[in-house]
Amino acid sequence: MAHVLVVEDDRPTAEAIASELRAHGYSVDTAGTGADALALAQAATPDALTLDRLLPDTDGLALLAKLREVGIHAPVLMVSALGDVDQRIAGLRAGGDDYLIKPFAPSELAVRIEVLLRRTRPEAETVLQIGRVRIDRIRREAQVAGEPVRLLQMEFKLLEFLMRHAGATVSRRMLFEQVWNYHFDPGANLINVHIARLRRKLDMPGEPSAIVTVKGEGYRFDAV
Repeated sequence: MAHVLVVEDDRPTAEAIASELRAHGYSVDTAGTGADALALAQAATPDALTLDRLLPDTDGLALLAKLREVGIHAPVLMVSALGDVDQRIAGLRAGGDDYLIKPFAPSELAVRIEVLLRRTRPEAETVLQIGRVRIDRIRREAQVAGEPVRLLQMEFKLLEFLMRHAGATVSRRMLFEQVWNYHFDPGANLINVHIARLRRKLDMPGEPSAIVTVKGEGYRFDAV
């Protein structure tokens, strides 16, 4: 069980984050100040942290520098209402591994933590199978109900990401960032086009689609 330290001075927000993370199987500690966060991190090194930029006793960037100084190298998801480009760049340059702008859906935060943990804990499996869909990550091959399906490079990358987060709703912003490596919305139907192509290749007549559109939130891969 991965251990996540949530550093957030707004108690309702901290409780919402902690509740979502626990629902995903993580153990969670919360801290409302930089001093408490530093003490907790040194007492039990977390596997990942969420870190608010604005804390009552310090700036989140200063706390991050101190954590690195004392040997806490766990991945950090910066969480802040300071969302302009310069602020995001400052957070990432200071050592943050990802940056999430408030307000956000707790489910998206949980998925981002999962992605950060996977980077530091590479998974050994080369084959993923969910329902009738099976992919081989090494051979870059896909099958539906045992039949091979030809996927283009970005279609395969998108499918792999969705399958790795099966059952969770992933936002369009996450797809742009994690699949295309865009930290902005290109303003095109890029995701819509790729989702439509995947559905044509994965879906079977009379059966529900494996890729569900969650209105206003994003997409979810379901076992079918």
